[in-house]
Amino acid sequence: MKKIIFIMFLFLVCTQLSYAQQTGANSATISRTTLEQEIINLSKDKWQWMSDKNVDKLDPLFHEKAVFVHMGGFWGKEQEINIIKSGGIWYKKADIHEVSVNIIDNTAILLNRITLLAVVGGNEVTNPFEVTEVYIHQKDSWKLASLSFTRLLTPPTN
Repeated sequence: MKKIIFIMFLFLVCTQLSYAQQTGANSATISRTTLEQEIINLSKDKWQWMSDKNVDKLDPLFHEKAVFVHMGGFWGKEQEINIIKSGGIWYKKADIHEVSVNIIDNTAILLNRITLLAVVGGNEVTNPFEVTEVYIHQKDSWKLASLSFTRLLTPPTN
């Protein structure tokens, strides 16, 4: 009789643990999806602020040690802000075709496949890019640590 009660007790405990793990997994999935959407929204806002040349919004978003990799070189936050402010590069319109986000601890890596309409040195140009954005979470906010443009040989199909 003691064995039967003990087995029933174990069965009950295992059932409860299994349910708790499933509930926890679902919560983590919901949380991660919400977090991924937060990063996607932040990236969309960034593209709009770059288009609007709104350096007041971009300055606190860009980490002090951020790096920006372009077709013509790479530089830091101060130079990127100055380029946007002066119109040296005007990120006129970014058509986003695909986006994905990977979150690793306090780091978010967002990949955008875009067609970028920009004005560079007074010339309007359109280029297909795969853009890598790396965000780090610090002091209750996300900071852009890296923005890299890789020019694609063929435009996005969608």
